[in-house]
Amino acid sequence: MFKRFFTKLGSFLSALRGFVLNLITFAIVIALISGVVQSIFDRPEEPTADGKVLMIAPKGLVLDQETFPDELEFPFNVSDVEQIQTRDLVALLRRAAEDSSLAAVSIDFSETGFAGPTTALAVAKELSALRDTGKPIIAYSRALGTGSYLMASQADEVFVHPAGALSVSGLGGYRDYTRDLTDKLRINVHNYSQGDYKSATEGLTRRDMSDADRQQRTELLQPIWQEMKARMAAGRDVDASVIQDMADNYSVPLLGEAGYHNLAQAEAMGLIDGTMNFPEYREYMMERFGKISKDGRDTYPHISMAEYASLTQDAPEQHENAVAVVFVQGGIQEGPQGPGVAGADDIANLLRTAYSKDSTKAIVLRVNSPGGSIIASEMIRDEVSAAQRKGIPVVVSMGDVAASGGVWVSMSADKIYAEPTTISGSIGVAVAFPTFERVMDWAGINFDGVTTAENTGWSPVLPMSDALDALFARWASTAYDRFVNLVAEGRNKEPDYIRSIAGGRVWIGSMAQELGLVDAMGDLEAAITAAAELAQLEDHSVDYVTKKPSKAMMILKELQGGIGVRVSSEVITFSDYMTRIFGVFEDVSEPRATVLCTECMVEL
Repeated sequence: MFKRFFTKLGSFLSALRGFVLNLITFAIVIALISGVVQSIFDRPEEPTADGKVLMIAPKGLVLDQETFPDELEFPFNVSDVEQIQTRDLVALLRRAAEDSSLAAVSIDFSETGFAGPTTALAVAKELSALRDTGKPIIAYSRALGTGSYLMASQADEVFVHPAGALSVSGLGGYRDYTRDLTDKLRINVHNYSQGDYKSATEGLTRRDMSDADRQQRTELLQPIWQEMKARMAAGRDVDASVIQDMADNYSVPLLGEAGYHNLAQAEAMGLIDGTMNFPEYREYMMERFGKISKDGRDTYPHISMAEYASLTQDAPEQHENAVAVVFVQGGIQEGPQGPGVAGADDIANLLRTAYSKDSTKAIVLRVNSPGGSIIASEMIRDEVSAAQRKGIPVVVSMGDVAASGGVWVSMSADKIYAEPTTISGSIGVAVAFPTFERVMDWAGINFDGVTTAENTGWSPVLPMSDALDALFARWASTAYDRFVNLVAEGRNKEPDYIRSIAGGRVWIGSMAQELGLVDAMGDLEAAITAAAELAQLEDHSVDYVTKKPSKAMMILKELQGGIGVRVSSEVITFSDYMTRIFGVFEDVSEPRATVLCTECMVEL
């Protein structure tokens, strides 16, 4: 009887599983058919830019290269957040600057995050150049923060919703220090980090910020903030002290709406031109640029970013010789690439693909990473060296941050470019982990067993012997020596000199050049030009060697775009985007030495 019952139950469950799978498949097929039908029967008229206002309102994170999860997971999200490639946004702004048919440009960056201040300043510079063409630029947002105001300040006019706010709150922030907590919980923290300035583990080992970390953060943040203030002030034709006054006395980070006094003060200080609600702004734009009827409503003639991009984008030039660009973006670890993760397995494959092509005459390694795993960093550096052995010059372009492991993968390049606000350095090793032997004693848990070697089976729940403590210390010290020596070799410097500027200390890009860690100031385009010159190329094309998303990912990406689905509309920061990589190195069950610079992330 039981056998018959379980046989029937198994048949039922198999039928149910088949039904559910068929239902999911049916739903996907219906979505695909709906998308195709919609594209056929609801095809809009061909857009035109003539006499229209270009609406530039990026929603998502502006970064070097979009990446997608390696595998399809349920629910079917293509990425945690929309991604906008910096080069695509810059190209669109430059095409708009040259387009005499546009009536004006409207910008709203209130739902835009940036990989870091260097990326944000690069976009602001392009907006300023667009304004210099004489084309009207109007900024209108519900509310403005530090990053979005940096963009808005480059417009001719800046308006905010009267129930919004202007929160230019500056850079920097606070971190938690858990030493008192771990003491109370009877947790021992062992710190083997190498370098007085290597502060990644300070949160575990101290009760407050060290003098060394305070010094480096001050010398890092102040130049970036000065550059941002200068760009905002120039855009609004005010003194930089006005921006500082707004940040000090009238802005707080959480002020996102109902900033009535705040906006009145901003207008009085010349930081905005006024406030308008949506109907008032629409009327204002119709008075300036004309009125049309669209979907039964009065509005002004305008064209979206996506429509304008599809209308104006040119096919890339193709030449016999190419400069290949490979991206190291996110925290460096073994395995595949993904959002926030510079997967060394994939990056190594991409570098091999690049230097194996007959057309590749030079390579640019674009690094935007705070580092991570030592072995993963070595895997990437090995492929850089392999390209050079084939006679292919390699130039590194450092973006917002190229520190710690980001330096590790860069140092063997033939030439290194950074930007004045690039965050670099952090030549040190971070390794600290807790042990819980006192917790186990308090809880009355004992451990015993048989082993065939001194440290077999050791884990952080067991006491640490003096010999094991010395082994961990030597492990971290050897890794640090390796780091110092490879930088010295790559930069053609004495190890003692590199050690004197290392110590885990973070440097701003301009200072890194003075110290000899980078060769020149310049953006990605400058690095590509330098690579072509090293390869003695008269003409060349640029080959972005990137990992293509799977077919399933491409279908879902098209579906999400086609039916207007967005994963998130809130502003995301690069450090939010990379939370997953930082979490990888917090697994106390497997202590590891890393070249990771958690203090290198600057949020706008």
